[in-house]
Amino acid sequence: MIKFVYLVKRAEHLTFEEFVTYHRERHAPLFKSIPEAAKYVRRYTVSHPVPAEQYPAPGWDAVVEICFDSWADHDAFFTSENYRTVVQPDESTFFVHADISVMVTEERVII
Repeated sequence: MIKFVYLVKRAEHLTFEEFVTYHRERHAPLFKSIPEAAKYVRRYTVSHPVPAEQYPAPGWDAVVEICFDSWADHDAFFTSENYRTVVQPDESTFFVHADISVMVTEERVII
């Protein structure tokens, strides 16, 4: 499985709470709504920081993980008409593309 881990910063016009609400209640369902998500995506998770006084403040507002069985599935999803016209335009309403960091991994479950 190929796993993409995105570190995301919210758009400046949103509070953290507005960002989390939009991400969970608007964007994630929109992502899931396109047929290509069911066909090509094996796992899609969104994680947002919680208060943890013993740790430094995070530099990101979300961690997004998207998993595919293959590069071909990745390409088919991200070049699909539905992704490009439905999901992708929504992204810029709540996060900053220029501030995303991404790591491509091959996930190995240990426990």
